[in-house]
Amino acid sequence: MHAVFEYIPLVIFFIVNKFADIYWATGSLIITSALQILYYFVKREKVPTRNWIFFGLIAVFGGLTIFLHDDAFIKWKVTIINEFFAIALVVSYYGFNKNIIKQFLSESIALPEPVWVKLNLTWAMFFSFCGILNWYVAFNYELETWVNFKVFGLTGLMFTFSIVTILFLNKYITDESEDISDAIEDSVEITSNVMSTPQHNKDNNKI
Repeated sequence: MHAVFEYIPLVIFFIVNKFADIYWATGSLIITSALQILYYFVKREKVPTRNWIFFGLIAVFGGLTIFLHDDAFIKWKVTIINEFFAIALVVSYYGFNKNIIKQFLSESIALPEPVWVKLNLTWAMFFSFCGILNWYVAFNYELETWVNFKVFGLTGLMFTFSIVTILFLNKYITDESEDISDAIEDSVEITSNVMSTPQHNKDNNKI
């Protein structure tokens, strides 16, 4: 399952962070993300655009975190990814008449056009809210508070919103439609990548 595959860098990060420190863990995050891309090359499959985007951001912000020994860059990565998704959903629709959420789900479910528009804008607002909320918690509360928010709070919000979306779309599913949990898998994969930011050990220096 693709969603499980997307979690591999995060799992390895947690293991390395437990036995080493934040900088080794950040390095492992970069390496495992690169290996995910290599996997697609070995399988002779097209690398999803989102993987290139995530790897680029992880490489830049993770690299700056290691080079400058400043975890603020990793905190910003979470906000930037969320705001990037929000802007992409809005610009794609209003600028290019392309509904990204519809592209993800249209093969599994048929919706009236106004519903597709509402769904697309709702996800855009949600990603924007998560980006702003992450920034606020990251730079206005203690480091441990942000870590707990990042690992449990923000992740919980993502999955809760995905479940709400599933329930909302359930009434449009016909007997011939695929299971909506498969249709929403791209949202879960997005969530897993947004989650893939380093957690700190308690002995690390505070900002």
